[in-house]
Amino acid sequence: MASPNILLIFADDLGWKDVGFQGAENWETPHIDRLAREGLVFSHAYASAGNCAPSRANLLSGQYGPRHGVYAVQHTARGPRHLQRLIPIPNREDLPLETVTLAEALSAHGYATGLFGKWHLEGPVGTTPQQQGFDVYFNSRPKPNPFRDEPFDPKGIYSLTEATIFFMREQRDAGRPFFAFLSHHAIHTALEARPASIAKYRQAMPHASRREIMYAACTHDFDDGVGQVLAALENLGLADDTLVVFTSDNGSTRTSSQEPLRGNKGGYYEGGIREPFVVRWPGRIAAGRTEVTPIFNIDLYPTFLAAAGAPIPSGKVLDGANLMPLFLNEAGAADALAERPIYWYFPGYLNDPVLRGRDPDFRTRPVTVMRQGDWKLHLYHEEWVLDGGAAGLPGNRAVELYHLGRDIGEHDDLSATEPAVRDQMLATILAWKKAVPAQFPTEPNPDYQPSAP
Repeated sequence: MASPNILLIFADDLGWKDVGFQGAENWETPHIDRLAREGLVFSHAYASAGNCAPSRANLLSGQYGPRHGVYAVQHTARGPRHLQRLIPIPNREDLPLETVTLAEALSAHGYATGLFGKWHLEGPVGTTPQQQGFDVYFNSRPKPNPFRDEPFDPKGIYSLTEATIFFMREQRDAGRPFFAFLSHHAIHTALEARPASIAKYRQAMPHASRREIMYAACTHDFDDGVGQVLAALENLGLADDTLVVFTSDNGSTRTSSQEPLRGNKGGYYEGGIREPFVVRWPGRIAAGRTEVTPIFNIDLYPTFLAAAGAPIPSGKVLDGANLMPLFLNEAGAADALAERPIYWYFPGYLNDPVLRGRDPDFRTRPVTVMRQGDWKLHLYHEEWVLDGGAAGLPGNRAVELYHLGRDIGEHDDLSATEPAVRDQMLATILAWKKAVPAQFPTEPNPDYQPSAP
């Protein structure tokens, strides 16, 4: 069978509950919902980081953050320095050029590769997508006007969509398979939308704030852009030959509560990392199914290579799993992945608290998180390093433990009442830390003054 085309539609800051098929209540996403009906929905899909740049770096490298060093946007000491107990691990803003990216691996197998929209991995040295495997790069983000009512191209949605469609048409005519990465700026702040969309939700949400109305209208326009690119696949005769994946880079901002999920973008409770995720490949992937096996975006690298029939680059370490057997509902595929551990690692500080968060000052402090089956454990580095580690449990608050099958909202910390599960998961995390390796920050911050104003 010929290699399929691959279209990855990547939203920016779109939360798990921000689409209709996941329960959005205040706005409509008919095109995304149609994609969900026509494809396979994953209800336990995750971003591999709580914010933009590291999530992209992990996806394109197929690797956890410690292997490439991208942990945050800009730096890892964001927020009040006098409230940070540890010196965070330094961040790099560019994906190292020696990293063999997903685009490079597919290009080596004969794919045309295009990135349309947000790159966010240039760093101070100005590293470009073309240096890391993309044949074509197009970006557009009109400067927002003061009223944010951009009539033609809010957040660059339509120009990015048009460029993606042009690229797909070109590759069809050339008879070449393609990897199109449609990496939207929507619905990240600053929020923008068409005047008609703003008017629609001002009427539909009469008691909402302007920001909430703009959030709804921007999501509406983003959905319209998704509809246009999916219609183009049909019109170009490419739909049956294209593997489409739709997901988001991290959770929503505080403007959109993700309840029953806890938290938002930048944090590592479910609301910051659990994402909408749909995959469609007509004739290959059965429509109308929902899969509960946990997956995350690091899995896309080996999955896309498997779909393309492409080899893993020589010497390349991949931290994800090939999801094609799961996509195709092969016998035993779900069982093989149901209990694998998935990790999140953030060795720094992000300012501004999240909804129903742990901390009044930060979205997150240094933390390593693990999910295995229904269990999820948060290991906080400050308390682990400075307050006695394992010997100080459970009193030092270094660990939080939740059973997501019974408590999707992470209300009930079971770290004191389930010590056997806690200790087994701690041992697994510490073994992973050593193997990757991942470095915990250990140096106390000399400027830490919690009583300072």
